[in-house]
Amino acid sequence: MHSPHDPYVRVRGAREHNLQDVNVDIPRDTLTVFTGVSGSGKSSLAFGTIYAEAQRRYFESVAPYARRLIHQVGAPAVGEITGLPPAVSLEQRRSAPGARSSVGTVTTLSNSLRMLFSRAGEYPPGAERLDSDAFSPNTAAGACPECHGLGRIHRTDEGLLVPDPSLSIREGAIAAWPGAWQGKNLRDVLDTLGYDVDRPWRELDAKDREWILFTDEQPVVTVHPVREAGRIQRPYQGTYMSARRYVLHTFADTKSRTLRAKAERFLTSVPCPVCDGSRLRPEAMAVTFGGRTIAELAALPLSDLAEVLAGAHGGAGAEPAGGEETARVLTADLLARIGTVTELGLGYLSLDRTAPALSSGELQRLRLATQLRSGLFGVVYVLDEPSAGLHPADTESLLGVVDRLKKAGNSVFVVEHHLDVVRRADWLVDVGPLAGEHGGRVLHSGPPEGLAEVPESATRRFLFDRDPAPVREPRTPTGWIRLTGVERHNVRGVDAAFPLGVFTAVTGVSGSGKSTLVGQVLAGVLADRQAGEEATGAGERYCASVTGLEAVDRLVQVDQKPIGRTPRSNLATYTGLFDTVRKLFAQTGTARERGYTAGRFSFNVRGGRCETCQGEGFVSVELLFLPSTYAPCPDCHGARYNPETLEVTLHGLTIAQVLDLTVESAASFFAGTPAAERALTTLLDVGLGYLRLGQPATELSGGEAQRIKLASELQRTRRGHTLYLLDEPTTGLHPADVEVLMRQLHGLVDAGNTVVVVEHDMAVVAGADQVIDLGPGGGGRGGRIVAAGAPREVARAAGSRTAPYLARALGS
Repeated sequence: MHSPHDPYVRVRGAREHNLQDVNVDIPRDTLTVFTGVSGSGKSSLAFGTIYAEAQRRYFESVAPYARRLIHQVGAPAVGEITGLPPAVSLEQRRSAPGARSSVGTVTTLSNSLRMLFSRAGEYPPGAERLDSDAFSPNTAAGACPECHGLGRIHRTDEGLLVPDPSLSIREGAIAAWPGAWQGKNLRDVLDTLGYDVDRPWRELDAKDREWILFTDEQPVVTVHPVREAGRIQRPYQGTYMSARRYVLHTFADTKSRTLRAKAERFLTSVPCPVCDGSRLRPEAMAVTFGGRTIAELAALPLSDLAEVLAGAHGGAGAEPAGGEETARVLTADLLARIGTVTELGLGYLSLDRTAPALSSGELQRLRLATQLRSGLFGVVYVLDEPSAGLHPADTESLLGVVDRLKKAGNSVFVVEHHLDVVRRADWLVDVGPLAGEHGGRVLHSGPPEGLAEVPESATRRFLFDRDPAPVREPRTPTGWIRLTGVERHNVRGVDAAFPLGVFTAVTGVSGSGKSTLVGQVLAGVLADRQAGEEATGAGERYCASVTGLEAVDRLVQVDQKPIGRTPRSNLATYTGLFDTVRKLFAQTGTARERGYTAGRFSFNVRGGRCETCQGEGFVSVELLFLPSTYAPCPDCHGARYNPETLEVTLHGLTIAQVLDLTVESAASFFAGTPAAERALTTLLDVGLGYLRLGQPATELSGGEAQRIKLASELQRTRRGHTLYLLDEPTTGLHPADVEVLMRQLHGLVDAGNTVVVVEHDMAVVAGADQVIDLGPGGGGRGGRIVAAGAPREVARAAGSRTAPYLARALGS
């Protein structure tokens, strides 16, 4: 029996995912870092076992009726864990927050600011005091009735809806209308209503054009379609919908990103004329604090907001409704909480900055700042790669916050690859030696210096070998894409030149404008050209002029968005490998005898799948007052297919068993099948040999999703000059995995292509041919190109926040 005051969290018999009956002791009140290559099992130990067990124990203390309202994970596969305090998890969530989510809502600072205006704001004479909800654009009490609290409205006009008035309606004059049958239906309804669909648009009467495009009426008529040869078409009831109504309806309601993007081309977004973009009702905007409205304060960078609040409480004008003391208490609380956010290098953000416009690193640090102010004591914080997406300068402030959490009496368990964070650890748990079934063992648990004695560890070489990487001679550009007068977010009036035929790294602190310049401007200009629009048209949206696009034949943008949002999407379906596998099963003797086609072997359609679970592999179990839980399907036991389908085997394995193979095992299994080999080889080349073919998309990290997309591109036959844009491709990767990925990316350049990466890993930047450094700070203090050139030139640049860290990586 361990003492109740045992200072260790002791894990016995952990078998979650690939963990191989792991026993490990971890001291509390320390900064403990879990390391290992991607897929080694470190997250399975930290999150899947330790945090999951702490969460399970907490739920055990919650009333059963309340418990059913909370999303729960199952009990982890572990023998026992002792000495485990309550735990708080901060994971790298990459799912996109909603448009109404903002910096203010993520940090809850908006709640405090609304309370300040409600209780201590300066009201017009005779005005009633408003509840704090009246200052929120996300409530019925506060939202502007015209724009519903969004601050902008979408409009359209004849020029957008009908770009070519020389065409007739039958020839497609109304470009905003859908294609295929739905567009034909609308034309037929108009024809039935008596409008001339064969005259050029410009020759139609102005009143008719107005009605066709903008009416809110939806008349229903009986349409008699024109008979086509060999087809009998019966009359039907058709409903008319104007072009404006169709576009607005599609933009607001469609789940298809493609349809939404198409609808957006026919709309202009303008500030709401009623609230002037403030998102609030007039009565809320009449209340001020220190002479400013809540919308004006929410639009200020946090560092500026702190200055205003520090000098404004009490303000001038009418007596604050809640008095001096209320204003003092509320502003003091706001200033303390803003101080934590600015300490983490986020002072350039404003409260009204929408959450979808934030990087994952910014979101992670906002959550950390919120936790730091919570004042919890004796808790285990489990952090998932908190340095992901952070510039080395930002990582230093992050480490300061982590130290403060520890000094406040908490334990901090961190899954991490960044070597500066690993070196600051009090205790190191290294998991490996490799990924998947070749990992899952604890190679070292102890002070970091002890890892030097573990030759099996993939982390050891990077932690203790301080020799800088050999510097390559930079390649010579074959041409340049030049963007002049870039105007986007905080990038103002910038001239940028991207070299072709080389590897370029774009660097800078968080918020400096890297993703804006690369992911929006450069990608947008190239995407417009790829879509057939003239480069000058692209320039009007993003910059004054563009040159050099003619040298690029194709754009490939590889981001970290999920490859699918449901468990039905997986590695095999995304890469197209599943199509090959199903065809191979359909060609077996048993399948041919029974008349099974490739469709029989899909778990997404009727026929071959198990109908009890509809191909999910699990079923939801209702437990009365306990929350619903998921259990393996009682009929297929998780295999997803019905017994008849599972009677068909390929080289001795069923379709379910093939989906359970790792990429590495599948490469041996499908040796000699070119179509399968090509997909599997590229997945191995980007270091994903440990993933299972049927691994659901919902279980993949952002870094894994990005490498799967890259592998899908690598297996295609490439023609012409391709420009690859990657957003922090090393995020979530162990240094050993980074080496594997860099070999692939440099191979693309050697094959005559161009690679541009937004990157914080200084080892990657040091190996680039060209560096473009943005800054010097974030937000309004950034958005300029501080330095550009070969890595050694940028490392010597005065005023660059990147330069000292790059110089260290270069050994200079």
